[in-house]
Amino acid sequence: MRSLKFYTFFFVAVLALASCKDTSKKVVDTTTTAEVTIDSTKITKNKEGEDKLEEAFELDEDNAIDFFFNYEKTLTSNKVKITTNLGSFTVELYDNVPYHRANFIYLTEKGYFDYTQFHRVVKNFIIQGGNSDDQRTGKKRTDIGRYLLPPDTKKGHKHHRGTISMPSSEMDNPHMLASPFEFFIVVTDPGSYHLDGDYTPFGRVIEGMDVVDKINNQPVEKGDWPLQNIYIEKAEVLK
Repeated sequence: MRSLKFYTFFFVAVLALASCKDTSKKVVDTTTTAEVTIDSTKITKNKEGEDKLEEAFELDEDNAIDFFFNYEKTLTSNKVKITTNLGSFTVELYDNVPYHRANFIYLTEKGYFDYTQFHRVVKNFIIQGGNSDDQRTGKKRTDIGRYLLPPDTKKGHKHHRGTISMPSSEMDNPHMLASPFEFFIVVTDPGSYHLDGDYTPFGRVIEGMDVVDKINNQPVEKGDWPLQNIYIEKAEVLK
């Protein structure tokens, strides 16, 4: 009986040891496999995550100035060609208004202005573009971000005929911060100098002023909205 108990105890102990050894090996194997999987997943997820972060980047009041300060340093061109359904014209941007120049080129490169409209035409005064009444433009703005730009009015630029400038936001805006998605071009000859000091001139039309005049001569309805839509078909940075 004692011998039977001994062998029974011995058999149970061997099984327990064998079981512990197998379990320990499985943990190591599982851990090793998990580490390999996790490492592989990390690489993939990190890469995908970086892409998603880049795609999801939005400008806001906190990051816009720093972003445009650095972005402006990378620019190699200061000319933008704007093609409309009534013809095309080219603007040259001033170097000494860096945030406004960088903003306009950035939006051009992002394709923001494509399919927007000259939505406001004030006879013998200005044409204003960069807006539209469709959902596509609203979505573009949402994707790019919500931000304003500080005025930069003391660089010696005036609102001569052909000057491209940036309107201020219609929000509660005592500091006349600029609405970054829109712009206006002065048509008045020789200029509209009462705008100096309130708005930031950031460039001038160097080619195609006849097209600007043609846009300004289009019939309008109440609110200075053109009777026929005037589309910006494409805006492109000239290299």
